[in-house]
Amino acid sequence: MTNAAATAPAPATDAPPVATKPRYDRSIIEGPLRPAVWKIAWPTMLTNVIGGLQGIVDHALVGNLVGFKANAAIGVSWQIFIVVIVFISSLFTGMSVLVARFAGAGDEEKVNRTVYQAFLTAIFISLGIMAPIGYFVSPALLNLVNAAPDVKAEALPFLRIMFVFSGGMMIFFMLSTALRSAGDARTPMMLGITMTVLNLVLNIILIRGLGPIPAFGTKGSAMGTCIASGLIAVYSLSKLWSGAWVISIPRGGGYGPNWSIIRSIFKFGLPTGIQGIAMNIGGVFMLAFIGSLAQSAAAQAAFAVAYTELFSLITWTAVGLMGAAAAVAGQNLGARKPDRADAAVHVAARFGFAGAAFVGIFFLFFPRQLLAIFGMNEPAVVEIGVQLLRVLSVSGLLIAVALTYTGGLQGTGDTRSPLYISIISQIVVPLGTCFVIQQTGTLDPIDIWLAILAGHATRCVLSVIRFRQGKWRSIAVE
Repeated sequence: MTNAAATAPAPATDAPPVATKPRYDRSIIEGPLRPAVWKIAWPTMLTNVIGGLQGIVDHALVGNLVGFKANAAIGVSWQIFIVVIVFISSLFTGMSVLVARFAGAGDEEKVNRTVYQAFLTAIFISLGIMAPIGYFVSPALLNLVNAAPDVKAEALPFLRIMFVFSGGMMIFFMLSTALRSAGDARTPMMLGITMTVLNLVLNIILIRGLGPIPAFGTKGSAMGTCIASGLIAVYSLSKLWSGAWVISIPRGGGYGPNWSIIRSIFKFGLPTGIQGIAMNIGGVFMLAFIGSLAQSAAAQAAFAVAYTELFSLITWTAVGLMGAAAAVAGQNLGARKPDRADAAVHVAARFGFAGAAFVGIFFLFFPRQLLAIFGMNEPAVVEIGVQLLRVLSVSGLLIAVALTYTGGLQGTGDTRSPLYISIISQIVVPLGTCFVIQQTGTLDPIDIWLAILAGHATRCVLSVIRFRQGKWRSIAVE
């Protein structure tokens, strides 16, 4: 006997199938390429520019309220601090390589587990290693860069505060990188803008004092930065746990370290971390050359404002494009579209060149007006600063293009080539040039500025050549 119910046709229905919205933005791997790159680039660029402006306001505040030696102190401290912080944050490049590939392939579970393991790694390094060691070695680091005694007195408390309370900043950098690699650049933008506004308000209060709150001077700037980043980190972790973002803390499977994922993060991230150290060690030794000049305090102040702050209007914009190039190239390689990944990096480079040219016009034609914003009216400081800004108007074009191609290499998994290129361009070329001039004649500020330009030119040429070789196309991610 047959079962009529089993053999009867299913009742017809006119209801269309329910479409589920993809977790990740598929326009990055499909459709027009230029809007896809711009979608990731512009929020990051805006965030970085606003962050750079916040640093400019800090320098302007301490320059006018404390004096130009405070400018030198903050500049020297940041140059040292960035050596360490770049190493830790560069480990996030390893995370971003994995996240972009997995997001391009639509693998949500692997994306979230990679982000969580990167979070554990960053917290351990920043709180367990960086904070205690940084506190005790700060005096020696300031001696290494030949900081003048009065500059060192301002810089030491600033540097120690930044080392000890850097955990919030690390979490912000980690989550921003993860979100961008997964295709969401707007959330990091909103977090960055909020943190910058908080930082600005806190710094105005803590540097100059308000009511019962005393004026902390230079160290008030560090206090404001750490408090603002800590508040943003707490908020971000709550959103990560709730699953409201495109990335989240994975449920189930344990919350301890996964050594397989951590090894993969270090495999791709460690060369970038070493690259960051190499670049910034080059910067520290460059500060030592600046400290050896006859007008060392004036040159350090000019370098702190012109290179560390004003030049960041170019470098931070280019870093945004570097992140966009990495995310779009990595996702398209994960989606098995290498030609589209290649084209995305060229688009990002054109954006970077145009942005650097725009800012460079102000460096070239209005250098004195820019320096005056920071209360720099000393003739010696102004003369040196004008020289540097005019050199940087050309140098910015080169570094903007170099950074976008670096992003293309790193985003596709080739993190070793940028390391070798950085050693040559950030250490061998500029420091070697300064050393030879110092040993054979008199080292002047313009010699150091031209050595920096030569290093940026070298990095640009080598980065473009390496990317065009196309060996990144065959890099596999496990």
